[in-house]
Amino acid sequence: MRRSARDTDDAARKVTRRALFLGGCQAAVVAVLGARLRYMQVEQADQFRLLAEENRVSIRLIPPARGQIFDRAGVLVAGNEQNYRVSITREDAGDVEAVLRRLAEGIPLTEEDIEKTLREVKRRSPFVPIIVAERLSWEQLSWVSVNAPALPGVQPEVGLSRVYPLDQDFAHSVGYVGPVSESDLAQLENPDPVLQIPKFQIGKVGIERRLEDALRGSAGSRRIEVNAAGRVMRELDRREGDEGADVVLTLDAALQNYARIRLGEESASAVVMDVQTGDLVSVVSAPSFDPNLFVRGISSADFRGLMDNDHRPLSNKSVSGAYPPGSTFKMVTALAALEAGVITPETTVRCPGYYEAGGRRFHCWKRGGHGAVNLNRSLSESCDVYYYDIAQRVGIDAIAAMAERLGLGVRHDLPMSAVAEGLNPNKQWKRERRGQDWLIGDTINASIGQGYVLSSPVQLAVMSARLATGLAVQPRLVKAIGGAEVPLTPPPPLGVKPQNLRAIQQGMYSVTNIRTGTAYSSRSDDKATLIAGKTGTSQVRNITAAERARGVLRNDQLPWNRRDHALYVAYAPADAPRYAVSVVVEHGGGGSGVAAPIARDILLFALHGGIPPLSAYPAAQRNRIETQHRTMPLRDPGQLAGTTRTRA
Repeated sequence: MRRSARDTDDAARKVTRRALFLGGCQAAVVAVLGARLRYMQVEQADQFRLLAEENRVSIRLIPPARGQIFDRAGVLVAGNEQNYRVSITREDAGDVEAVLRRLAEGIPLTEEDIEKTLREVKRRSPFVPIIVAERLSWEQLSWVSVNAPALPGVQPEVGLSRVYPLDQDFAHSVGYVGPVSESDLAQLENPDPVLQIPKFQIGKVGIERRLEDALRGSAGSRRIEVNAAGRVMRELDRREGDEGADVVLTLDAALQNYARIRLGEESASAVVMDVQTGDLVSVVSAPSFDPNLFVRGISSADFRGLMDNDHRPLSNKSVSGAYPPGSTFKMVTALAALEAGVITPETTVRCPGYYEAGGRRFHCWKRGGHGAVNLNRSLSESCDVYYYDIAQRVGIDAIAAMAERLGLGVRHDLPMSAVAEGLNPNKQWKRERRGQDWLIGDTINASIGQGYVLSSPVQLAVMSARLATGLAVQPRLVKAIGGAEVPLTPPPPLGVKPQNLRAIQQGMYSVTNIRTGTAYSSRSDDKATLIAGKTGTSQVRNITAAERARGVLRNDQLPWNRRDHALYVAYAPADAPRYAVSVVVEHGGGGSGVAAPIARDILLFALHGGIPPLSAYPAAQRNRIETQHRTMPLRDPGQLAGTTRTRA
């Protein structure tokens, strides 16, 4: 059938509209493509030319600002400071040695520094900047800038460097940072790329090392244009990284300073612990060292002096030292016997000055003996024979189990380096480690903290805190990370009978508050701060029968490294415990005469929040104590009043 003229016109109009629509779409697409091509080829030509030439664009990492560390009151312990430095680039300097000698006219550069820089320049590519000097003053940096025309290739720079404003007070607990070494990288499975930055510093020991991931932060980046030789031409863009997290410790800066100064020149350690929370408010090892030396590059002479010192200033004795606990272990033996039901607090043992077992004589420290002794008197006067006897009744396995329950022989989870596990020996341990049977003499020695028994000062502080509260309190060193509080879990009960725990507490009270107690001279005279404690003296040498027959040599008659260790553990106030303390003085002699006075002073400082009033001391000692405190080179309280948390 033929179509009408009208139908033909309608069909033609439809075809025309479709054609126009399709043509318009094609034109729009072409326009968009054209605009995009113009944008890419004209407006962004330089950018895409650089992207096309991969060797012309380089990504450089920007080191993040390291997180700062504060004490429990906000006092800055580890921070960052502006570091003014100068670098030199060989290809721009020309005669490098001549430039360095001109540079030495305005900044401190020794011949050794110049020679070292020249060696480094020869090892590096000519376009790589070499650090010549760091930690310059603003005046010195300004001199370099003003004299720039005469110093080709020299570039003044500003960066951040770690600083420890309280130097020796926190050296062992906080540690220090240092440049990344090959051994550091080898220990990491997937090293952070930021560790490849030249002279980038990471934690080497202590909290700086254990909390490295949190403190480090994440690197930023900048995209730069470089020429064919790899020299930087310009910066294309920059993305800043994330700063490291700030860390708040449980330690108290004022107490740290006092405890370190009070330990004096001794090779010693002191630990103070909050008995309710487990917060370590002071962890001190003496002698100490200045961690800033390691950050800035310690000299060979300084390092050799630290290494050759027989008092081992680089060792954190508080957590890594393992010592025979001596008579401070007697509470463990007594509590094990009480819990096993083999004795009561009223059980008496006769002490003639020695104990015979296995064909040997084991001597008490008191040559003439103590006579009939019960639990309270055995602790207050530290009778050895009492513990020789009850240890045979209860056995070494029960003693070792009680020691572990009290926190000894346990590697506590603390963010510090080389935390010691200590040793609670038993029959199985000796068979496995020594291939020998356990002997009667082993039990006798262990009963008074000698023989194979080893404990660290922090473990002894934990033991004291648990005896004071009856709670299995755990030590804690970090209070908050990145503004988030570290959860504090309420400690569970220790699991010993209350009457047995009270018997031990009463014995420790007698040690310091009964006239015949071994620490009576180191008591508090303030009823609100009475102390309960236990002295200890641990031998580091064997006393032969011949020496005993002619008279045992006094400690002051022996070389320093052959003298006994002096120990003391305590808590206070005795009726409402708040703090526990342990003090160990290596080769200090007697615990009652050396360690106890130090621990008493540290405890009173902690309880009073500062220098204790003279009324807290026995009247006969007040003049001496007043002179002692007046002459102690304590840190200015103004420096310990908190700080503004800044990054520079």
